[in-house]
Amino acid sequence: MKILLIGYGKMGQTIGALAAQRGHEITGIVDPHASQSNIRDFTPETVDVAIEFTHPDSAFANVMTCLGQGIPVVCGSTGWLHHFEEARALTTQLDGSLFYASNYSVGVNLFFHFNEYIAAKMAQYGSYDVAMREIHHTQKIDQPSGTALTAAEGILRHFPTKTTWRNAPTELPAELAIISERTGDAVGTHIVTYTSDVDTLELKHEAHSREGFALGALLAAEWLPGRPGVFGMKELLDL
Repeated sequence: MKILLIGYGKMGQTIGALAAQRGHEITGIVDPHASQSNIRDFTPETVDVAIEFTHPDSAFANVMTCLGQGIPVVCGSTGWLHHFEEARALTTQLDGSLFYASNYSVGVNLFFHFNEYIAAKMAQYGSYDVAMREIHHTQKIDQPSGTALTAAEGILRHFPTKTTWRNAPTELPAELAIISERTGDAVGTHIVTYTSDVDTLELKHEAHSREGFALGALLAAEWLPGRPGVFGMKELLDL
């Protein structure tokens, strides 16, 4: 496949290296620090799919430009989902292809799956409270992480006593506390903790490298072309 990389930070570089190992061609790189290319320099005739990992402030515009150019786009940037319905509407209008996930790790998406199952089960027992902690590297800007928000949404759907989340410790029973830590070069850890007076149960995912995220993004990029619509990891992994 011919792949356009939008963003060439740590994730973009990891994706580029893994794509080459899988026999793909990086046709272009759009990044202010690595290339002077513009998304509008590319068309469906020159690239098969774009993979976007940039910044919350630029991701929405990048996605919309890809859709306008007719290029299927896999987006991994978080922090822009207040614009997601606009992207969905343009995808439908243009019969385009958009794939979004807050986290592309296969293990994390299994974590999401089990998180919802456990929340539904634990909600049957009124003695438990639930909270979440997420740990990332110091360059991670958005707090909570997109992964933490996805996990929080899963809990809120199945744990009726929690109706909203707060990115801080909280004493309010209806609020799900999400504690965000930024330290060193931590790749990403997410922990959901259920606590009662007599015991504690934890569901934890800890990433050891960025390759798991890169592989998931590439799997999505290999799967997306030729499929009009808006998709995520549930469709890709049949969860």
